[in-house]
Amino acid sequence: MKDIVKSVHITLKTEEELNETEQKLIEAAKEATFRSYAPYSQFHVGASVLLANDEIITGNNQENCAFPSGLCAERTTLFYANSRYPDIPVKILCIAARDTSGEFTKDPISPCGGCRQVMLETEHRFGIPMQVMLYGTDGTYFIASARDLLPVAFDSESL
Repeated sequence: MKDIVKSVHITLKTEEELNETEQKLIEAAKEATFRSYAPYSQFHVGASVLLANDEIITGNNQENCAFPSGLCAERTTLFYANSRYPDIPVKILCIAARDTSGEFTKDPISPCGGCRQVMLETEHRFGIPMQVMLYGTDGTYFIASARDLLPVAFDSESL
């Protein structure tokens, strides 16, 4: 028997440690939470991406009373960015959320499995890692690549 250990390196930055670009991405993701449609969960998620052309694109979660028909903020944002700029790589994805009390979450939230799969496909599409920022009021997690969030992934090599 052989143990295989896969780990992820996460950097935690406080607000004071963020550079200007990181601050802009967090603000854009936070603003996007106010445009989400979440009448059922009251959990408002916003996402922003920085493209290689320095454009910032935002999106948010969109719920539906037929629950599987909604869409997460991460996928909304990535699909919109990829449809608007199909040849421009995504450099950074940032996620922020407001909980049912309306306050931004203290701890960063993590993307669901479906979003992780789409994030991985976005990396594969452009052939470069996409940094992931997960915002919380107590600090922001930085992950070097979406692949780090899905270490045993189903990808094109699996087909």
